[in-house]
Amino acid sequence: MSQYILLNRIKVQNANAIAGFTWGFPAITHFLGFTHNLARKLAESDRFKDISLTGCAVISHQHHVHTYRSSYDIEFTQSRNPPYLDSHNKADTPPVIEEGKMNMTVSLLIGYEGNIGNRQDSFIKWLSKTCLLQRLAGGTILNIKNIESYTLDENNIRIIKRKLLPAFVLIDRSNFLEEHYQTKLTENNEVELLEAWLDFVALKQKARPKSDLINKYIQTLNKNNSDNLQETQLFESWQKHLQTPYQQELIPDELITYFNELEKSKAHEKLLAQWQNYCKPDEKTDADWEYIDKPKTGYLVPIMTGYKAISKVYENKDVENTRDDETDVCFVESAHSIGEWQSVHRLKNVDEISHCLWHYDYEENWYLCKQKQIQQQETSNNEIIIENPNDDF
Repeated sequence: MSQYILLNRIKVQNANAIAGFTWGFPAITHFLGFTHNLARKLAESDRFKDISLTGCAVISHQHHVHTYRSSYDIEFTQSRNPPYLDSHNKADTPPVIEEGKMNMTVSLLIGYEGNIGNRQDSFIKWLSKTCLLQRLAGGTILNIKNIESYTLDENNIRIIKRKLLPAFVLIDRSNFLEEHYQTKLTENNEVELLEAWLDFVALKQKARPKSDLINKYIQTLNKNNSDNLQETQLFESWQKHLQTPYQQELIPDELITYFNELEKSKAHEKLLAQWQNYCKPDEKTDADWEYIDKPKTGYLVPIMTGYKAISKVYENKDVENTRDDETDVCFVESAHSIGEWQSVHRLKNVDEISHCLWHYDYEENWYLCKQKQIQQQETSNNEIIIENPNDDF
């Protein structure tokens, strides 16, 4: 796919900021729902029914969630909405309807199939009018900076990236969640998928017994005996140990052996006492609290990606208060995954842009939004791949 419609910098007011367990950005279902609604209107139009839409990429430029801080907690800003129906008692105090709202500026890159030809101007005009009449994530579209169509190839890919920057595109990282879950299963076959998901979501800390004297001693030892292989290995072993969350059983054997053989003198009294507390901590042991790294690197965020059926499909007549009187009904719960906000400048070719598009994916009892997975090259945090040194974008 190389044909795209760019809805550049859509300003949205009062969009829904809550999605399942997550908050701060709308669910991906909102954006695909917007695209699906647009596709249905295209199919119903006389002039453009030969054009079909094939998924969309979500690019975020700016967002502001309506919240305030009360002491240490962040709360959603709530409002009282005056009654507007004749059946309502307008003398009563308006109720507070608890909800989370946000303002945001996003761009949608929508893939399409079909030939616009000489209908370019009328098609853009139709899109602009239709999009402004729709809602996006429950919010009101105030403005769209511009709408353009592109046929992308390797020669003009920088044009669309320059249009979008600065911005971040949302990438599906459900494969990260699956890999981490499989890793945890090898350690504990009773682990739940929710626990693996929370490892990406929660800010976790773990206590490490005080080790300032130990750290200072080993650093001084390495500095004064840099030519001694044993001292160097001891230093490297200690540094490697500090890079992982503290676990008593993972203290390196060479460190245990070294401190067990260290002379028990008055000069080493406090050092050895701290070492004993480090190896065998109790409730009274002083500790430093350290953040636990996420299972993968990157700007990873929890996202809602669709729904899981929790009931059979009922005929419409069997369920009261449905949205229409024809469509069959199924009760569902939100499905969650992991996403990554990635800077637009990191998209290097047409294939990578194509893989940013979200699509509906249907399986039995599952109604999900997915991207096509691509094989990524693993690199270290300090490694930078320069494909073209003259390519600024």
